Amino acid sequence: MKESKLYCLVMAGGQGTRFWPSSVTKKPKQYLPLVSDKSLLEETLVRFDDLVGPEDRYVITVKAQEQLVKDSAGERIGKNGIIFEPSGRNTGPCILLSLANLVANGASESDVVAIVPSDHVILNHQGFKDTLKKAAELSVGLSKIVTIGIKPNFPHTGFGYIHRGEEVRDSSFDVKEFKEKPDLETAKNYVASGEYFWNAGMFVGTIDRLLKEFESCAPEMFSHYNDLKENANNFEKTGEIYEKIPKDSIDYAIMEKSKEVMTIPAEFDWNDLGSWDALETVLEKENDNYTGQAKGTFFQDAKDNIVFAPGKFVSLIDVNGLVVVSTEDNVLVVPKEKAQEVKKAVEYLKTTDFGKEHL
Repeated sequence: MKESKLYCLVMAGGQGTRFWPSSVTKKPKQYLPLVSDKSLLEETLVRFDDLVGPEDRYVITVKAQEQLVKDSAGERIGKNGIIFEPSGRNTGPCILLSLANLVANGASESDVVAIVPSDHVILNHQGFKDTLKKAAELSVGLSKIVTIGIKPNFPHTGFGYIHRGEEVRDSSFDVKEFKEKPDLETAKNYVASGEYFWNAGMFVGTIDRLLKEFESCAPEMFSHYNDLKENANNFEKTGEIYEKIPKDSIDYAIMEKSKEVMTIPAEFDWNDLGSWDALETVLEKENDNYTGQAKGTFFQDAKDNIVFAPGKFVSLIDVNGLVVVSTEDNVLVVPKEKAQEVKKAVEYLKTTDFGKEHL
């Protein structure tokens, strides 16, 4: 029996409007250098160095983002390392399409796939690789889908949770159930119990196991698999098939229904960068403030501010706890605790005649 190959699928088609005004339609969040000189997508691909070769890494996105992927990924993916989603139909169809593409182009159903988002921040690369290796070994040895859980360090109400069950072996657990984003009191109970992980949307499984779970848990979605596989290299025909597939997330379609899912705790730090205020957890504090990008800064009686203003000199005097973002066309100033309210500016712009040029 030949050894299973490990592939990675990086989902990169999102719009990331919570990072407006830097994240816009022409260049969404995953293509921005928010925490280093590399884009979040490139950082994601770098984490797979020495684990998955470039020719076995794939980025799933839409045609409109093709050049952005090429600019970010460079030689970190192979020549045919972009899988194009014809339209946005959520993560369920996106992953089914990707599996069909892999198999059509030579992958074995016994091979293993690690599926991850493109826009998360993980600083401990070795811990990430160690966790992925363990997940891959379990997925083959036990024929399970292995989801990676994040040990919660506070009661977050913006994440889904994984309720772990009995230990299977070596700190790997059955999954009792997936929980939706809780209210604060419920989140406190989850954290206090020690039985819950944050759901980071990262999972590993053999192609065979993933396809079997599509077939049993989402039969209508799976009914289009063979057509997708047979037309994997015909984008126009793929588009016609894709429009027939029900829209649904992989969580709803598969993970919450399947009896073949287990979980392991991440051996690494994790931040989903859900909004601007999250940058203070991944940036170094300098002069009492956090500067992502700027040509220079001057701070006087200013503390705990987050600045992201590429190419700009920024002066802050006698202000505290603000997010200050400046782009070529737009400026955002918001208290950190209100950073989620950025979506209201985006919603407003969508209703105006001039809004499109700012989105």
